[in-house]
Amino acid sequence: MSFKRARVPGYLAVPFSVLALLMTAAAPASAVSNSAIHDQSTASGNSTGGLRLAADPTDPVEPAPKPSPEPSSPYKRPGMWIWYVDSSHGGNLTRIIKRAKKSKVGTLYIKSGDGTSVWSQFTASLIKRLHRAGLKVCGWQYVYGRNPVGEAKVSAVAKRRGADCFVIDAETEYEGNYSGADRYIRKLRNLVGPRFRLALSTFPYAHYHPGFPYSVFLGPGAATDNLPQVYWKTIGDSVKEAIGITYTYNRMYKRPIYPVGQTYLAPPLKDLIRFRRFTSSYGSAPSWWSWQETNRSEWSALARPTGGPYPSYRPVRTHPTTERGARGDHVVWLQQHLVGAGLDLAITGIFGKMTRRAVRQFQDSRGLEVDGEVGNRTWNRLLKVQPVRVRWSGSRSRKLGAGISSSRRGPLSADVAPKRNEIAGAKGPAHPR
Repeated sequence: MSFKRARVPGYLAVPFSVLALLMTAAAPASAVSNSAIHDQSTASGNSTGGLRLAADPTDPVEPAPKPSPEPSSPYKRPGMWIWYVDSSHGGNLTRIIKRAKKSKVGTLYIKSGDGTSVWSQFTASLIKRLHRAGLKVCGWQYVYGRNPVGEAKVSAVAKRRGADCFVIDAETEYEGNYSGADRYIRKLRNLVGPRFRLALSTFPYAHYHPGFPYSVFLGPGAATDNLPQVYWKTIGDSVKEAIGITYTYNRMYKRPIYPVGQTYLAPPLKDLIRFRRFTSSYGSAPSWWSWQETNRSEWSALARPTGGPYPSYRPVRTHPTTERGARGDHVVWLQQHLVGAGLDLAITGIFGKMTRRAVRQFQDSRGLEVDGEVGNRTWNRLLKVQPVRVRWSGSRSRKLGAGISSSRRGPLSADVAPKRNEIAGAKGPAHPR
């Protein structure tokens, strides 16, 4: 998210250690340790190599996306993000509730922590008051990956205080940090249990971030939902383009997608309506960043009837083709599924000859065209397989395996640099939050 690190003088952020919460860790969940088998690759260092959108025209498309089957999911309601409660209608809960109802906002995302500090604004009494008004409340926290276990303990406080859900805001600091992401998500799941709704909110253009551990945050035993930050004006794309690209590169992670739109930087009001209409085409309702930057006209636009999805718009229902030479987290995810299908393969994040061989074996076993490329047909069949869960945070073997990055515990592809931080805009680092 934008504005992630700024502090307001006098605002209380409590180090977790001060709370003296007694939390004990359960036994680690079963996992597959990463193999040291080497997948030789002839790929260049291009992070986008081997990934293309030109799908086989004979490939069948999936049925139109359906909303999550759980009607009580707080992510399905239109939402608004709150950074500082006292900067949102002056912290007056009566006014906040009235404004939310008038603009048909059903879920409030309120910052509950930052790194290893719990934020004092996220209290049980605040949540109870909002619940009585019929609103759902999600905590959210910006995480840095320097102390993943400590950050997970802070995240779990949101549930203890009565939150309906929790959102992990992981961005630049987690690029390439598979080990930290694994430690964080395992500890958090241990503390909040397997059924509590967790979501990831991060970069929307997943193909720009080959080293980001989407496959950990959105993988088995991790987040249940995906809230990408689709800030089209900041990115520099149209609403339609930004939504389409986001769905194209996020659908493969098999989590319901609820885009976060922007009211900051005063985008045209017609774009707010467009964003609502395009997301409704996917059976989704957006949330917005952020309350304190939403002006009166924008609030009115959020309440205005939209007319529903655009009749002529065709939602994205295919997957990009992945082939030899590709490297990045989408290859990690591919390899996790191939191993889950019973194939012997290292999870390196690099699509080399051994991955191509495994793809051909999978295609042959499923009666698909055997071409060694992962097009829409192959992705659709692979995504029915339960992927293995890699313990990236496990102990290193005595001899460093070729499938493990030497700079950190993670796949070789973890070292591939991001193409761009799109949610920071065209001129570099995001403005501090």
